[in-house]
Amino acid sequence: MVMKIGKVAAELGIEAHVLRHWEDAGALTVRRDGNGYRVYDDSALEQARTVLKLRRVGLSLPEVTAAMSPTKSAAQAVVKAKIGALESEVVHRQQAIAFLQHTVECRHRYLDDCPDCATFAREP
Repeated sequence: MVMKIGKVAAELGIEAHVLRHWEDAGALTVRRDGNGYRVYDDSALEQARTVLKLRRVGLSLPEVTAAMSPTKSAAQAVVKAKIGALESEVVHRQQAIAFLQHTVECRHRYLDDCPDCATFAREP
């Protein structure tokens, strides 16, 4: 099946300019017809779906391009680095939740009066 950019964009739930941007950035390869219009075959559509999924899980466009590298080791390195960054973010978010939950339950009127809040505040 072959589709034009508008139909692909609608199917993916994104704007056509996003697909053009991905192509300009090198994350997506789309062939052109005789009139110069982008033509998305099944392979290009799957590639676009992959780019979209990688973007939605937090990879930047340069990371997406690297993650789609034909060299598996290069792709894995990018993905492993992103996993590490996401795991670190999870830890920081959990610490933020713990701090905020404590402030809700804290018996002190002001956070400055609470030794536990002061400990949280000194943590990086």
